Amino acid sequence: RAEPPKHSRRAAVIERLLEEGRISEDDAKHLAGSGANLQRLIRERVARFDAEGRQIELAMPMSEAAAEMQSMRRTARASQALAAVDGLGSVERTLAELRAGGVETATIRWLAGIGAAVIREETVERDPLDQMRVARRAAPDLLPAQAAAVEAIRDLTPRPPSLGGKWEAPGGRGELIPPVRPSERKGERVFLLHGVTGSGKTEVYLDALDHCVADGKRAIVMVPEIALTPQTVRRFRERFDRVAVLHSGLSQGELFDQWHGIAAGRYDVVVGARSAVFAPQPDLALIVIDEEHEWTYKQNDPAPRYHARDVAIERARLTGATVVLGSATPDIASYERARRGEYTLLSLPERIRPIAGADGAFRPQTTAAMPQVSVIDLREELKAGNRGMFSAELKSCIEQALTAGEQAILFLNRRGLAGHVQCRDCGFVPACGSCHVAMTFHRQYDRLVCHQCNRQQRLPVKCRQCGSPRVRFVGAGVEKVEAEAARTFPHARTLRWDRDVTHGRHAHERILAAFLAHDADILIGTQMLAKGLDLPSVTVVGVVNADIGLHLPDFRAGERTFQLLTQVAGRAGRGERPGRVIIQTYQPDHYAVDAASRYDYEGFAAAELESRRASRYPPFARLVRMMFTHANPQFAREEALRVQRALSLRRAEMGSDVDVIGPSPAYVPRVRGRWRWQLL
Repeated sequence: RAEPPKHSRRAAVIERLLEEGRISEDDAKHLAGSGANLQRLIRERVARFDAEGRQIELAMPMSEAAAEMQSMRRTARASQALAAVDGLGSVERTLAELRAGGVETATIRWLAGIGAAVIREETVERDPLDQMRVARRAAPDLLPAQAAAVEAIRDLTPRPPSLGGKWEAPGGRGELIPPVRPSERKGERVFLLHGVTGSGKTEVYLDALDHCVADGKRAIVMVPEIALTPQTVRRFRERFDRVAVLHSGLSQGELFDQWHGIAAGRYDVVVGARSAVFAPQPDLALIVIDEEHEWTYKQNDPAPRYHARDVAIERARLTGATVVLGSATPDIASYERARRGEYTLLSLPERIRPIAGADGAFRPQTTAAMPQVSVIDLREELKAGNRGMFSAELKSCIEQALTAGEQAILFLNRRGLAGHVQCRDCGFVPACGSCHVAMTFHRQYDRLVCHQCNRQQRLPVKCRQCGSPRVRFVGAGVEKVEAEAARTFPHARTLRWDRDVTHGRHAHERILAAFLAHDADILIGTQMLAKGLDLPSVTVVGVVNADIGLHLPDFRAGERTFQLLTQVAGRAGRGERPGRVIIQTYQPDHYAVDAASRYDYEGFAAAELESRRASRYPPFARLVRMMFTHANPQFAREEALRVQRALSLRRAEMGSDVDVIGPSPAYVPRVRGRWRWQLL
């Protein structure tokens, strides 16, 4: 029930007297509601006139007045709570519903304490896939190469005890694992599935998982990027009901619930990014690593540093599970291990096109051809007078695609609008104050941004060194490509996909969904576009500059360029219409560019492996990098020299053939205020 007005007026008078000590008679009458009410308070010895008879003061000790106020406040809250609960009725309500009705958590607990309410706790799992609606899809007919790959994987997938094989339960771990023979080779249960882009590797994974789940076992499927997770999860949810997801884009509560749900055995398949390799999946029989060549599987910072592929192989060795590494451009080290027989090599040499049958099932056909690739020499374009960003052939192909209602992709692996800004008079380039790198201009932020520490500063109107106003942009990034595409194709709708536009949760999913819904005609982005996306309406892919990253001081630069070019080219022509790929470069004769234009992985691998064998680079040796960082550059250098001398002395004592190279400044010599020296 609502509290009586007299009660609230009494409280108002006492509260004011506690705060101010004395108040005028008129104020007291106003707070009490009338002169009669004030007289009643005086008779009850709550208030009285002071010695001069002009003002009203407390007639009771302040401690008693304060205690009475606390009691009245509790009574008021209780009355309000009871009224709110009474209004909600006697039906069970969630905490959120009660809060929406104006009842606080502390009040709910007080009501439970006096027996006016009963609190019952229930475990409610926060499911990140709760809003995903998918229709079940029947398994398609597999091509002979796919069926052979599935059969080979299935032959090594562990069976439950009823199907033969001796199983043991390790004490206290609550999971069954097959005994591991001490002589078992580390890669004995590892398959390298090498299939061209669009060859149906995912269907091989799904079919292998079907057999695994049918045998009562469970699996983990890993993808290199959060961006791929929604599309991959959708494919797996079409075939399996009990699918969990793990990646850094989930909230802490969702991660907690998914992790414990996995450990409890509620999911047959776990799909996730790098950290999913540690998922506590019981009865683990199969680990699939899609796009196994991706360097995002390597965690460099923070510690512990690990490569998810190596962790998966070791975990499989300990539990007797099978590992499938899939890629159109396998890591050179993985390919060499397969050549040596450490891994089993499976091949899918043909691109397929799913065609719906009469019963609604998709039956892959071999009629799809790989996209036609053209390599454009940008030096010849300059000689012909074309100083724009797009070659004549690339512009023509995009115009034809837009006219036909198709979509296109423009790829450049560099963020921002310009690589850096430079004074045309003195050559000064603004650099980061904490890192030894030039700052990149981002039109999105209207700032110069350091790509190492994210420090930002305004674009200078004049050169800070000579005062010249001739400060110009140098180089181009995806923001420049976006602006140039809007100018060149004014009727096309453009959409950009890079790190700068994917800060919020579900940002990757929204961009991908918008493009798949044909809300944009041209998708412009960085390496995110080379991550195994399935975009059926894309018929043209343009690589704006294939040379970026080709000459970085990294022995893997050629391999990564080949992988990026091959993967992004594979986004074209995955639907019913054939695809075209235009690769623009200043070095058309480079072996990585040439091999990518011909989809010649074997030729590229042969050249790359020969070069690495001659230089004693992995996989023919192991490299260890020791990094020394300090705010004082001299101290970092001296410490690196000290360790180099100690290692050289130890090497001589042991008679080792290990090379100790350096010390030398790191490729980026200063990051976040700390100077970096390295030993190899």
